[in-house]
Amino acid sequence: MTQDDQHTRGIAILGSTGSIGTQALEVIREQREHLHVEVLTAHQNAALLIQQSKEFQPNTVVIGDLAKLKEVKDALFDDGIKVYGGAEALEQVVEMEGIDMVLTALVGAAGLRPTLRAIRAGKPIALANKETLVVAGALVMAEARAAGVDIHPVDSEHSAIYQCLAGELLNPIEKIILTASGGPFRGKSRAELLNVTKAQALQHPNWSMGAKITIDSASMMNKGLEVIEAKWLFDLKMEQVEVVVHPQSIIHSCVQFQDGSIKAQMGLPDMKLPILYALGYPRRLANDLERFDFLNYPHLTFEKPDMDAFRNLALAFEVGHKGGNAPAILNAANEVAVARFLADEITFIQLTNVVEHALQNVDWVSNPNLDSLVQSDEEARIKAGEFRS
Repeated sequence: MTQDDQHTRGIAILGSTGSIGTQALEVIREQREHLHVEVLTAHQNAALLIQQSKEFQPNTVVIGDLAKLKEVKDALFDDGIKVYGGAEALEQVVEMEGIDMVLTALVGAAGLRPTLRAIRAGKPIALANKETLVVAGALVMAEARAAGVDIHPVDSEHSAIYQCLAGELLNPIEKIILTASGGPFRGKSRAELLNVTKAQALQHPNWSMGAKITIDSASMMNKGLEVIEAKWLFDLKMEQVEVVVHPQSIIHSCVQFQDGSIKAQMGLPDMKLPILYALGYPRRLANDLERFDFLNYPHLTFEKPDMDAFRNLALAFEVGHKGGNAPAILNAANEVAVARFLADEITFIQLTNVVEHALQNVDWVSNPNLDSLVQSDEEARIKAGEFRS
C-alpha cells in the first residue's frame, strides 16, 4: 500500500452518493484492513451522505448544496465529524493530510476543479470522472506529470487498458480497442431510434449505472467520451483508438502492441473490480466478487459500431481530432442535452442535434487555458439550452 502493509490507505470519495461512490463504499466495507474513508462528499443527497458518514466515520464531510449544510452538521455533530458546505470546500478538502488517494466520482464537468486541486496537492487520483479529461485533458495530464501524480482510471474500459499495460513500459502501443456493449438500442437504425422512450433508454442490458451515464451509453456518447479520455490518459493519437461493439461486456478492452500481439482484460461486468484495482493499486486485493466462468459464455461476439445511427460516437471522434475547446463544448452540451431528455423536453434522437448546435455556435479556441475552457463550458450550456427542434 502507501507506506507498508500495516497502513490502511485513506480514501476521499468525491461524489459518494452516486453509483460509483456507493459501490466504492461497498468495496471499502469489505477491505477495511487495507482501506478506510477519510472524506465523503455529495452535492444534494444529504440523507444518504449522513447514513454513509455514520457507518464509515470519515474525518470530514462536504455537502455541495449549502441549503443542506445545517441538516448534515446537526446529524453528525455527536460523531465528531467535520462538516463543510459549498464548491470551494469541495476543492479545499482534497488537500487534507490524511488523504492517500482521491476517488473523483462526480458527474460531469464538476469534477475538473477538485481533481486539479488534488493533483496540485500531490494526491494520487482514482478517476471515475471521464469528463475531467474530456474537457481539459492536455491541462490535467500536464499538471499530473509536473506533480508526479499517478492517475488510476476507474472506467472499466480504461482500467482494462491500464492493466494490459502493466509491465509493457518499453513496448509502444500500436492501437487500443475500446469495447462497447452497444447499449439497449444495439442494432437499431436511425429511423427506429426516432420513437424510443426514456424508460427504454434507461434499461442498460449489462451495467447498473446512474441515469446520466446510462443515457450516454444508450446514445453511445459515453463511448465517445471514453475515446477522448483514452487519447489523453494513454498519450495516443485519435487514429490509435478503435471502438468495437462487444455485447457480452466480458472483454473490457484490449491493447495491440507494435508486434501485433493483443492483450485483453476480461471479467464479469461489475464496476467493483476496476474500483478495487484503482484503490488498491499496485496490489490486487483478494475479494469475494463473483468469478467469470468461460463455460457460461461459450460465444463472445464483436461488431462494428453504427456511426450513422449513433451519430454521437462519430461526433466525439471528430471533436477529438479537432481538439482545443471542442471537447469541452461537446461535453457541456451533452450534459444539458441529457438533462433535457430526462425532463422530456427533447427526443432521444435530438440529443445529437443539441450537441451539434452548440459545436456550431460556440467559437473554437485552439489552445485554451482553464479560464477559456470554463467560458466555453458556460457558453455551450447556454446554446444547448436554447436549441429548439
